[in-house]
Amino acid sequence: MKSIQVSAEVRSSYGKNAARQLRCQGRIPAVLYGRRETALSLSVDPKDLLAILHSAAGHNTIFSLDVKDQGTTSVMLKEWQLDPIKETLLHADFLRIAMDNALQISVPVLPVGVATGVKDQGGVFEFVLRQLEVECLPADIPEHITADISHLGIGSNLRVADLSVDSKVKVLSDLDLVVAHVVAPKEEETEVAAEEAVAPGLGEEEEPEVIRKGKAESEAGEV
Repeated sequence: MKSIQVSAEVRSSYGKNAARQLRCQGRIPAVLYGRRETALSLSVDPKDLLAILHSAAGHNTIFSLDVKDQGTTSVMLKEWQLDPIKETLLHADFLRIAMDNALQISVPVLPVGVATGVKDQGGVFEFVLRQLEVECLPADIPEHITADISHLGIGSNLRVADLSVDSKVKVLSDLDLVVAHVVAPKEEETEVAAEEAVAPGLGEEEEPEVIRKGKAESEAGEV
């Protein structure tokens, strides 16, 4: 596991104004908690955290947080807030990590290969389950779980139980959950829908007119 270190400082001012001023200085507010220790209000450089979030392990990365005058501790990003427009970091929460205690986390599932049902049969691949819930020690957290989909034909699927997972990692997700499958293209349904769109309900409108006409002719004959 690559060693990553992020520097932080304890902050003493709180509230929206203080947070706004902090962001103007190129830093963001953060909180460190966990392991039944006192929570600390911190400030950090958001660029360091964005680099972690964009790394291969993403938010599951275990790194060292060096708090000025407080020492260094192993942490991971637990929560973070992004500006919905600028997509810049606004706030972050760090969780203290004990390397000998197992964690329950979500790990991304990565499909590998090209399904036979797509390549040879013209089917459509559907990726259903993108995250897998697992439990393991911090040092054993996988960057992702590989899902080999090359053998999938039309009508077949890949379930959680079919995934190859390291013995050090315990899968918590339901083993019967479908991860991915290949379905037949819906060409016939599309053609029918297109034909109905040309003259919707035409037959239903014509029938009453025929009946009315017949009735009118009958009445005319009786007169």
